[in-house]
Order: sequence, then C-alpha cells, then structure tokens
Amino acid sequence: MHMNERDIATVHSFAEALCTGKALLIGAGAGMGVDSGLPDFRGTSGFWKAYPPLQKLGIRFEEMANPRWFSESPELAWGFYGHRLNLYRRTKPHIGFSLLLQWINEQKLSPFVFTSNVDGHFQQSGFPALSINECHGSLMHLQCIDPCGQPIWPVDPEMRIDIDEKTLLARRPLPACPGCGGLARPNILMFSDWGWDPERTNGQSNRLDQWLLENGDSELCMIELGAGASIPTVRLTCEEIWKSTGGTLLRINPRDPEVPEGAYSLPMGAEDALRAIEAVMTGG
Repeated sequence: MHMNERDIATVHSFAEALCTGKALLIGAGAGMGVDSGLPDFRGTSGFWKAYPPLQKLGIRFEEMANPRWFSESPELAWGFYGHRLNLYRRTKPHIGFSLLLQWINEQKLSPFVFTSNVDGHFQQSGFPALSINECHGSLMHLQCIDPCGQPIWPVDPEMRIDIDEKTLLARRPLPACPGCGGLARPNILMFSDWGWDPERTNGQSNRLDQWLLENGDSELCMIELGAGASIPTVRLTCEEIWKSTGGTLLRINPRDPEVPEGAYSLPMGAEDALRAIEAVMTGG
C-alpha cells in the first residue's frame, strides 16, 4: 500500500482527531461493501458481470431495481433481490468494520452510521442497531407490496430464496406478508418507488437528528467511505453536517476523492485506508 507524503499527513491528522474527538459519524456507500467482495454495480458492464441472465434480457440495474417487477414478474424480482439477500448474508464484512468499532470502543466515542447500503453489514459487524441510519432501507427487512396495515418486519434468519442460476428466477413459494398473505418485497427504496414504506428509515433519521443535537460540534469526527458522486446522498449529507458542525471530515474514495476546502481526502479503497489509520493509531 503506497501512500505519498500528503496522504500520510492526512492519515496522521485524522488519527489525531479521533484521539481527541468525542463522537464519530460514519458515512458509507457502495465502496464500503466492495472491499468485502460484494459486486460493484457501477456501470452496466459491472452489473451484467454479476448478473449474466439480466444481460441476456438487456435489463440494466436502474431498470431492475424498480418495484414494478414485483407485479409484472415476481419470480424475477425475487430472483434478483433473493440472490442479493443470500449473498449479503453469507459474505463476511471486511476488517475495516471491526477497526471502526474498535476505535469507537477504545476512544469511548459516541457513534452513528449513515449508509446507503442495504446489506445489513454494520449490524452484522456488531454496531448498535439504534445507531444506524439506512437511508435507502434494508434488504434485511420486508414489507407488504400492498398497504394492508402490516408493519415492516425483519427477514427470518431461516428464510432462503431458491433461485435458478441460469434464469435468475426464484422458485415458489415466494416471501409472503404475515398479515394478509400477499406478496412481500424488500423494504428498500428502489427507482420510481412510490410504494416504499419509509417508517423504519424515518425513525432512524429522527435518531440521527437527536444524536447530532447532542454531538454536532467541533469535536465530531466524520469518516466517509466509498460514497460515490453518481448517487450522492451520503456525500452530500456528510458535507452538510460537516459544514454545520465545523468538525473533521475525511473522505475515502479511490474514484471521487474531491472534497470541499478544509476537509481531508484519501484516494484509496475503504479497507486499505482504515488499515492505514489503524497503523498510526497503534504506532505501527
């Protein structure tokens, strides 16, 4: 892992801020999951490499991540999301998650996570569920496709989606609503998604707002990991919070490392950057 002098100075500056700070806000985008081995959907070629059956059908990610498939082809919809669910549950989060948690515990920092990822890997890594805001929802939670009154519910740990790998079609029975028995769908925000139930995410957002009231000052450290500019929710949120608090912001991104003046930047992958900070934290 080669770093130039500027990057080394950035790592030291952020490590110092962590050691003197009181709270840590973690902003995480898709790049955080890529280092765990999850597929990168950036660009049509990357998406089709992960899902060859959809390449045959000529369906791009933006078209597939649309709730209409649950009405038009429930088997294909659950083939796609079921495959992702199975993948997320069997993929082990990379060591960077553990390092973040370790710093939080060692430095006695008050933590919060703001992420666009729907993989549940922060919870899987041991982060407290009440300190996570999943702005696009979570594939680990389901909702009814009809507003039948059934509240959002967590995925049963025993649930497995049986999928034909050649066609990406899920085999029935498909996940069902425990309230009305109708078709269930993931509680994630898709494209053109007017049926998404935001109740769970709204509750998380309210908890983040409360946390910021208590921790949003100059001793707040922010580390943004793998949040690209194409869907900039995490980037813009982190910048907005940073501008209002005057804290310390470090953006880690190998493709889109640009930052506002006064913020820090590392043009690296998430895991490599976190390992570099850990080396400084431990005097290595």
